[in-house]
Amino acid sequence: MSDENSDALLPGEDLVRQGLADLSKGVLSESALLVLVAGPRLRGLGIQVPEWPLNEPYEHALYSLIEERLGTGAHSYYNSLLRRIVSYAHALEREQSRVERQT
Repeated sequence: MSDENSDALLPGEDLVRQGLADLSKGVLSESALLVLVAGPRLRGLGIQVPEWPLNEPYEHALYSLIEERLGTGAHSYYNSLLRRIVSYAHALEREQSRVERQT
């Protein structure tokens, strides 16, 4: 994030913030499941993603939740969410590298 505009968001940061907020409230929303799907990578970037036990992989739970809402449109929406979380992780990696180079 830019020092001049601390409100600027990285692409997909809104989903991560919402997902973490939902998880902290015990709500297993689409955003929360997306954060859990990306949990290992996000943890590697310093984001504290809680462990959350489920009887199925997070990816399956996320897809099922989306499918309940969108039916046949679930596949493309699911893929767009995955692209957004990957974009967020890439942007955060770049930002962290930039900050490290400046220090």
